[in-house]
Amino acid sequence: MARQLIECVPNFSEGRRPAVIDAIVAPFQNTPGCYLFDHRADADHNRLVVSLVGEPQPVQRALLAAARIAIEHIDMRTHRGGHPRIGAVDVIPFTPLKNIDMPACVALAREFGRRYQEETGVPVYFYEEAALRPERRRLEAVRKGQYEGLKEAIGRPQRHPDVGPPELHPRAGATVIGARRFLVAYNINLDTDDLAVAKKIAAALRASSGGLCHVKGIGLSLTDRKMVQVSLNIVDHEKNPLYRVQEMVRAEARRWGVHIVESEVYGMVPAAALLSSVQYYLQIAGFDPGQVIELRLLEMMGQRD
Repeated sequence: MARQLIECVPNFSEGRRPAVIDAIVAPFQNTPGCYLFDHRADADHNRLVVSLVGEPQPVQRALLAAARIAIEHIDMRTHRGGHPRIGAVDVIPFTPLKNIDMPACVALAREFGRRYQEETGVPVYFYEEAALRPERRRLEAVRKGQYEGLKEAIGRPQRHPDVGPPELHPRAGATVIGARRFLVAYNINLDTDDLAVAKKIAAALRASSGGLCHVKGIGLSLTDRKMVQVSLNIVDHEKNPLYRVQEMVRAEARRWGVHIVESEVYGMVPAAALLSSVQYYLQIAGFDPGQVIELRLLEMMGQRD
């Protein structure tokens, strides 16, 4: 049987304590068959984002080991940070990469969610392609009210978890697990400390407010840097590429007399997502990704597997 590979980008509600971050990341570094590609912690967000690739079984083993560490060290009752969250292990998405399709990742997410709840006691919600209810496809709908709001609302039938009793874990809250396509986490920082500006720009861009389809966005304050951030998730970079998002943020920022300082890709990103913007800004006519030597080499190597 051909080797199956998935991508997984678990998010943890910890971005300030290096020792805890290192402990959470360790299982992804030490589990055979699981490959850690990237991990980034942000103190303002108080969040750790991990990018890994591997075979389904090793990835699941590493996730459970990391989750146990996070649950032990993160107490949601005292957690504070700029990023929306409902749990110590906030979200676990599975993405098909090689020799596995989306329906298989949906089945994997649901099976893992049940196992995760049994072994950790943390209630689970399913989202995106793995959602059991249409109103729970969007992550922001599941996280409505964040940890504090869900603590009060989880007892209502419409907010019951998909797996586990209708109550939060005493320390770790709840976890959202799902299957989705590649997501590009793209942040744009502005030269102002006015959070209202970032929130208005994010509202203008996100699909739920009538902006760009396949784009989610919130405004965050980067207190230590005395600036604000338009934090964006682009869930389909082919439908709305990075350059389009960038230019719309630039245009909206002008309305408030502010400018883009910098942008950042948070975690891993498909080469095509970057190359489309290279083609746009350099105005390259008839560009083909096959002209990129490294991509062509990888394609040739893959044909020989």
